[in-house]
Amino acid sequence: MRILTVAIPNHHFFQWVNQLKDSGYEVFWFDITDGGPESPKIPWVKQIKGWKLKWDFPFRVGVKNKLPRLYSFIQKLNTNHLESSFQDVLDSIQPDIVHCFEMTLVGLPLLKIMQNNTIPLIYSSWGSDMFNSKNMGITDAQVAVFLNRVDYLITDCKRDFEIAKTKGFDTTFLGVYPGNGGISIDPKLILEIEKRDIILFKGYQYDVGEAIQVAKALELVPLGLLKNKIIVVYSADKAVETYIRTSQFFKQLHYKIYSRGKHVPNQDLLRIMGKSVIHIGNNTSDGMPNTLLEAMGMGAFPIQSNPGGASAEVISNNENGFLIENPIDVAHIAILLEKALKNQELRIKAKKYNVPYIENNYNRITLASKIESLYKQVIVDSK
Repeated sequence: MRILTVAIPNHHFFQWVNQLKDSGYEVFWFDITDGGPESPKIPWVKQIKGWKLKWDFPFRVGVKNKLPRLYSFIQKLNTNHLESSFQDVLDSIQPDIVHCFEMTLVGLPLLKIMQNNTIPLIYSSWGSDMFNSKNMGITDAQVAVFLNRVDYLITDCKRDFEIAKTKGFDTTFLGVYPGNGGISIDPKLILEIEKRDIILFKGYQYDVGEAIQVAKALELVPLGLLKNKIIVVYSADKAVETYIRTSQFFKQLHYKIYSRGKHVPNQDLLRIMGKSVIHIGNNTSDGMPNTLLEAMGMGAFPIQSNPGGASAEVISNNENGFLIENPIDVAHIAILLEKALKNQELRIKAKKYNVPYIENNYNRITLASKIESLYKQVIVDSK
């Protein structure tokens, strides 16, 4: 079986594809951004890179840096079109399946080509694809045309399957799966509640992220609850980092910031989650956040925004976590933070439920065989 995956270079995509490493399938990746060298994260995959340039001429980078106008003119003549390049790839590989990850950056740009063939098309809906498409500049008509070509749908939450149906999807739903293909939990890294000393939150601010609201909420929490804690921010956008470093309140605390441009290996992030009292994720739009699932699996008490009800699929409010219903309501977020920090009994109860729940439903090893079977189902159906 030949599977042609199409995606941007993305950690979750790499993790999903690696679930197929021992499947015996022949897997290709068309990097729709054509950015950078081949990824060492999926060395076994046949990676299609370098399709944009007709000619990688000598001193190209130097010309780009020193003579940008000349470079721009040259590139107009030296750049291959996406559609023609992708068609060449289809003709060369003759895939049994095309699997596109995400709609806006991947699915829609390739739609015209895919409309001219009958190759089974799997579409994995990620994050804000369905829920926030209008705010991303995609009309319902465009979504409907795209979904009309999609043969098989995978979503990362139940919400987006329901939305897809209202926008015209009426073919085969393959199920709800985490965007990264599953979570690997090392029980040895899960500390007991009383041994945890980290308050952890995701630092996305641009687009739909609202991490600065979390930082502002922390400033409203009684200092005594934070004095013996370490504030850790990961994937922090520059605005978030600047806010924290210039805050007089945060100068009284211990904190560590991992900037968005600094890659934190997944195993290291899981280790931090296993030491965290709470984990906060806050945004105005998302699917099922992989980091939420990982934090729950590592025993951190989750406080998570709930756009469209996606997070409520795994969090029962006030039982195994707290839901942020308004991601810009700083005062309410502060109340949730204070309640979680004060209520150790609730955090212990949540950990007892969340850790086995994630193990039973999102275990990477368990999901590997199910993900392999998805592709077999497509082949069987297409015969």
